[in-house]
Amino acid sequence: MTAARLLLPLSLALLAACASAPQQNVSVEKQSACPLQLKNGQNLILTLPSNPTTGYRWAIQDSAGGVLRALGPEVYSSTESGVIGGGGQSTWRFQAFAAGQGRLRLTSQQPWEPEAEPAETFDCAITVN
Repeated sequence: MTAARLLLPLSLALLAACASAPQQNVSVEKQSACPLQLKNGQNLILTLPSNPTTGYRWAIQDSAGGVLRALGPEVYSSTESGVIGGGGQSTWRFQAFAAGQGRLRLTSQQPWEPEAEPAETFDCAITVN
């Protein structure tokens, strides 16, 4: 009988532990999702609208390097296949590797006009626990 009494609370504790585990990937597509709280080891997938045919490119100005590490380069994918000059999206993947705070900041501008104001800015405070 004591084994049965222990089995129920142990099962409930195990279920609670599974329910509170953070998801491995956190996806962000808008500035409104910021600021972000990440756990050490979580992946951040940032996707922003992009159209390189206009000459505007996203550039990372601050990569939150003290808390995030890049998992690869920017990946562009067209949302309108077969349409020349059609828009798409750029995706970056990062992994939280250290506790602390940082800022992930990207600007969209034409690379040959670095002194011009960016057409768009993505600025997100990141906290890693």
